[in-house]
Parts: sequence; C-alpha cells; structure tokens
Amino acid sequence: MRGAKPGRRTSAVEVTNVSRWGFWLLVGERELFVSFEHFPWFREVTIGRLVEVTMPHPDHLYWPGLDVDVALDSIEHPERYHRGNFVATLNL
Repeated sequence: MRGAKPGRRTSAVEVTNVSRWGFWLLVGERELFVSFEHFPWFREVTIGRLVEVTMPHPDHLYWPGLDVDVALDSIEHPERYHRGNFVATLNL
C-alpha cells in the first residue's frame, strides 16, 4: 500500500521545533523564533499545549489551552516591546 502524496499544510501556523532557548513557528511562509527570554511564560509549558496554537487574526496568534494571545509583531520585533507589556494568563 502506498501512502498519500504530501499535501498542503492545513494550518496557518504550526510549531516546527522546540529547544531549551525557545521554539520555532511556521506562520504562512515565514519561520519565526519565539525566545523563552522574551516570552518566559512558555518555558514550562508542555509540548502538547505549546503546539495547540491558532491564528484567529492575521496579526495575532492564540494558544486556547493557555489563554495566551500574542501579536506577531512582538515575536518579529521583541526589542520594540518591554517585557512588562507582555501580559499572559496561564491556566496550567
């Protein structure tokens, strides 16, 4: 039996890799690195919860299991944001 041909991705966003320093997201055709230094609330999250990410708006990502909403601009340009401006509520 032959496997199906690889098709298009069905998700607009997906986690592609996780390391001790952060994780990589594939958003459309862009790959972005989310550093635990700039987004510390993701550091202790399980991989199962980390990969449950959606893109409800073109400029925002949302982790429903964590109730975390992150602007793509804050990932692409973390230097523009003070860490105190990143608000996240984790329901671990």
